[in-house]
Amino acid sequence: MRLTTALCSAASVLTATALLSACGGSGTTAAGSDGKPLVGVDYPRSDTDFWNSYIKYTPEYAKELGLSLKTTNSQNDVAKLTANAQTFISQGVKGLAMAPQDTAAIAPTLAQLEAKKIPVVTVDTRPDSGKVFMVVRADNRAYGEKACQYLGAKLGGKGKVVMLQGGLDSINGRDRTEAFNDCMKKSFPDIKVFGEATNWDGAVAAQKLQTDLTANPDIKGVYMQSSFALSGTLQVLKQKGLLVSPSDKKHVFVVSNDGIPEELKSIAAGKIDATVSQPADLYAKYALYYLKAAIDGKTFKPGRTDHDSTIVQVRDGLLEDQLSAPLVTADGGTYGGVPSLKSDDKSLWGNNLG
Repeated sequence: MRLTTALCSAASVLTATALLSACGGSGTTAAGSDGKPLVGVDYPRSDTDFWNSYIKYTPEYAKELGLSLKTTNSQNDVAKLTANAQTFISQGVKGLAMAPQDTAAIAPTLAQLEAKKIPVVTVDTRPDSGKVFMVVRADNRAYGEKACQYLGAKLGGKGKVVMLQGGLDSINGRDRTEAFNDCMKKSFPDIKVFGEATNWDGAVAAQKLQTDLTANPDIKGVYMQSSFALSGTLQVLKQKGLLVSPSDKKHVFVVSNDGIPEELKSIAAGKIDATVSQPADLYAKYALYYLKAAIDGKTFKPGRTDHDSTIVQVRDGLLEDQLSAPLVTADGGTYGGVPSLKSDDKSLWGNNLG
């Protein structure tokens, strides 16, 4: 899991291999009862298949990396996340991974952790302000752009689509929404987009989709910004007689976002058409990797990595490792210039859960 972009600033003339070995730290760290460095991970929620998969992977990678692990669950509540951070501080963790869903309200907690010299890695979301050691995330604007290109191609550049947005208090919801809208305006100006705020709530998404389809029965596309809306969307389409084969002219093209097993099965069955596979496994793996790197005194800079991602500087002093998140379709074709993987591809984490 070495990174070809890892560096110590004074070692820029070294080869990549020497550079990596030069960046290791040798300071002492607090250890758990098993003698391994103690880190904390706050799970943001456990009511979706995606986050339950992340929860499954986290202890597996902690063991692989030689870390002792403490965990909490903030249940999509920033106040609980703040309280959980206090618990971790009292337990003496030497690093903390979190996935704040309200990316503005977490700033005071980040400031407190920085003051106590506890490195933080944020997963899936990027704080609106404040410092963290690394953000582990995929390019969420690319999610919206890929969904736009797929639907635009399938609809031939004309028609109506519904976008079931996530929470706009989250950088993820904002990025996916803005990118989808920007792409549609630029590439498919004859497609009308109905944007519906749902706050990541499946019941709200289903109700708003039903309302839109009733008022506009000629809607031919749906972009769900997360698999939270999958069950409700399928139910609404079934109720309206629209859950039909892609070869049927009544078919409504649906693009989701997560890559959970149920999405992949639904693509294979012709119930939905595409998803963007958000890497739950790699979120867990590299969140813990960067915590261990921080504890060991390593540093990083922008550039390509050896795990098919790119570290970018998103603002002064803040780096983000943007992991790969491929478009997934039934045929593995290319849509609007965007390549895809077939839904049964064994490289997809959603096809490898035990």
